[in-house]
Amino acid sequence: MTALRVNGRACEVEIRPGDTLLRVLRNRLGLTGSKEACSRGECGACTVLLDGVPIVACMQLAVLVRAEVTTIEGLTEEARDLREAFADRGAFQCGFCTPGQIVRASALVREPGPPDERTVRLQMSGNVCRCTGYTQIVDAVLDVWRRRLSAT
Repeated sequence: MTALRVNGRACEVEIRPGDTLLRVLRNRLGLTGSKEACSRGECGACTVLLDGVPIVACMQLAVLVRAEVTTIEGLTEEARDLREAFADRGAFQCGFCTPGQIVRASALVREPGPPDERTVRLQMSGNVCRCTGYTQIVDAVLDVWRRRLSAT
């Protein structure tokens, strides 16, 4: 058994040498918000945070994880404004990529400003969406980033 810290909880989980973090999260811990799509680290559907830094869980060997893992399930309260902005802006359609988008965006909006479209596009470029055309996603992230900065 290996100890992982996931969404603020200590978890003892069986990890085999070739297990990816995504497989452990989905198949052993039942955290299915992170999606498996490309399995090559190209689409971002499996994005989670390691100590607040976005990574693709399909490429991360679970046995090497020593940091706090935060999944979409662990961002329920913190990312409420992002989810609302995505809904208000029509930033998701099929919803498959949305958890990865929200996780990556949650790390981005923690950054000190000033928020700008170029930065959002660059930082969100690792998350593929086949439905929206990205404009709505960028607008939603900028909305939340600006609101959070003005609240501080």
